[in-house]
Amino acid sequence: MSEPDFTIGIEEEYLLVDPETGALVEAPDALMEAASDRLGSQVSPEFLQCQIEVGTGVCANVGEARDDLKRLRATVAELAGQHGLAPIAASCHPFSDWRDQHFTPKDRYRELARDLQAVAERMLICGMHVHVGIVDEETRIDLMAQFAYFLPHLLALSASSPFWQGDETGLDSYRLTVFDNMPRTGLPPTLSNWSDWRRSVETLVELGVIEDGTKIWWDLRPSDNFPTVETRICDVSPRLETTLTLAALVQATMRRLWRLRQANQRWRVYDRFLIDENRWRAMRHGVRGGLIDFGRRQIVPLPDLVEEWLELIAEDAEALGCTAEVARARDIARGGNAADRQREIFEAARADGADKTDAGRAVVAHLVETFGADL
Repeated sequence: MSEPDFTIGIEEEYLLVDPETGALVEAPDALMEAASDRLGSQVSPEFLQCQIEVGTGVCANVGEARDDLKRLRATVAELAGQHGLAPIAASCHPFSDWRDQHFTPKDRYRELARDLQAVAERMLICGMHVHVGIVDEETRIDLMAQFAYFLPHLLALSASSPFWQGDETGLDSYRLTVFDNMPRTGLPPTLSNWSDWRRSVETLVELGVIEDGTKIWWDLRPSDNFPTVETRICDVSPRLETTLTLAALVQATMRRLWRLRQANQRWRVYDRFLIDENRWRAMRHGVRGGLIDFGRRQIVPLPDLVEEWLELIAEDAEALGCTAEVARARDIARGGNAADRQREIFEAARADGADKTDAGRAVVAHLVETFGADL
């Protein structure tokens, strides 16, 4: 079988804030119109009016993705600034209340609000998705089953949501506790083949439960719109370069698993129950608590697991031109993720005498600054 292109596409969701107060602000119609004029279909409103989503084009490599995502982030920041606003890339706002937000008046979102009721009202969360282009349908399903093992590792590195409504939650990714209340979320089941996937989707479509496969929100899924495998577990990253590191890890790992398949080998497919335990550990502890190595039957520090991961995909990262990007995973695993950074800002502000609200504003100011750090 010819090698897939392993093209990548990245989607990010941002929150819009008032730079002075740090509070969430709904996107003015004029802002969304200007963004659409500049970016076309690469920008869209999200479920809540304080959110905005961007998506790169189909990129051959991480270098192309960097150029496109940098342009998207810079344009959103520029246009938001013209309206006295600023974007931040964090999966939960440090202090705003979901009860004060309003959903976007769009048919798709009206249907979600009607179907999900109170569950949808709390969806003040943002994520980041990575698509990897693999044309062959059966290969997509086979690689999905093997790649699921690495989902907790990605979550630990990406976690950026330690706060919820002004409280420090004790979790690095509080976002997933909110998202997991939705139906058809969480780890994907182990599918046998492409027909297995289509049969499951079509059953729900025929029953009128969903319109199409886009309403299946697993952490990892075959895209319903593109010939890709879509990784959806990551929190959105405050820094552009962290987003690119995560995308490069996904791309290189998919290629490594494909090479194993070509050699009539495969990564072991572990029971969802075991992977879910690591998913929880990543949500709770981020890079600090370690994950379970099921083969060794030990909890292994994440920096050690990242070293092994980078060794596993070294040839693939080189072939794809993303060696430098995947190497940054070492810095995150050793030095802390975005959730750790936010806690440091919050605790430093509190130590200087700030109350919880002002400490939360300090975190937002940090996130505003960080959004543009790599542009």
